[in-house]
Amino acid sequence: MKSNLSAAELTLLGLLVEQPRHGYELEAVISERGMRDWTEIGFSSIYYLLTKLRERGLISQVGPSQSQGGKARKIYAATAGGHRACAEAAEEAIAEPHPLFPRVLVGLANQPAVDHERLLAALDQRSRALAERIEHVRRAASSQQHAPGFVHAIFDYTLGQLSAEQAWLTHYRASLGDARPQGRETPVAPYDVKKQHKELYAPKNTAWAVVDIPEQQFIAIDGTGNPNTAPAYAAAVEALYAVAYTLKFASKRTGGGDFVVAPLEGLWWAQRPEAFTARAKDTWNWTMLINMPPWITKEMIEDAKQTALAKKKLPTISQLRHLPLHEGPSAQVLHTGSYDDEAPVLHELHHSYLDAHGLRESGLHHEIYLSDPRKTAPEKMKTILRQPVEHLDR
Repeated sequence: MKSNLSAAELTLLGLLVEQPRHGYELEAVISERGMRDWTEIGFSSIYYLLTKLRERGLISQVGPSQSQGGKARKIYAATAGGHRACAEAAEEAIAEPHPLFPRVLVGLANQPAVDHERLLAALDQRSRALAERIEHVRRAASSQQHAPGFVHAIFDYTLGQLSAEQAWLTHYRASLGDARPQGRETPVAPYDVKKQHKELYAPKNTAWAVVDIPEQQFIAIDGTGNPNTAPAYAAAVEALYAVAYTLKFASKRTGGGDFVVAPLEGLWWAQRPEAFTARAKDTWNWTMLINMPPWITKEMIEDAKQTALAKKKLPTISQLRHLPLHEGPSAQVLHTGSYDDEAPVLHELHHSYLDAHGLRESGLHHEIYLSDPRKTAPEKMKTILRQPVEHLDR
């Protein structure tokens, strides 16, 4: 049996099945979970929809009105019939693919009427808007870390759809070339994570501060030992760069999009935390990383591994893996100086800053290496130090 609930009605009913709420609470949850973008529920329409649901016997007012700021607010909850209707409609919505007809398809169908240069400008504008939208959704997801699993599934689905469109748009935009006369082509600027996420890869703060790290993806290799002397470390870094450049050239060649190979990063941990302040490097565990653009897939990474392995003959390449990483709130600082000079900065984090701000560690110590140690004097090397954190009351 087909449900006769609209998407907006089903959304509100589901929130009241979850728990009783008044109108302002419904508005807050819709905003916090990023639901407005796919439900089209405006604040002014919430009470109209509540009236419709109540008239159909799917919700009812429960308890006395809650008074807040001198204003009474009616609290609603789903009835038994509302619970059944919500379950049936949700099952139907999940099971049956519903066709989507976004306006971009209408625009593409009328593309011949648009001047080529203006078409490219429109596609570039859409690309920028997509990037902003993806960043917005990632930030919303990060702020909802303790939300139920189904809320994270919604964010994951939304990001998957947006990332797929971003990959398509990059490919299609590249296939159209440039609007400039032949011989004066200006290629689309390669994706550069240092420019895309300046606050994460080009911070200016030299004192600890908390930033929100969105979900990102990396190629990664795990290992143990002194990064200055362990052969496994050198082999891991060489393998990472071999695959990163193979991915770069393959993506550019196939029209997927060009990108600047990101700086080397590392996650670090040890059995004993004091191993870092004591610089007992032989006991350090690490996962070395290189950030990947959002359109790079696991399949592309596996293909690049095989290509690089055949060309470079580096056995360590086979150990490389795809690693999604969502660190969320993190204390971060830009450190200038040698790696061995990090100890006082890290001591300040763990023995002063975290306690003073009611925080505790919630992930692995993370470093991003902005300088090439082969070309930069130790006292001038720049390294981003990062520590995922959470509040003590969580």
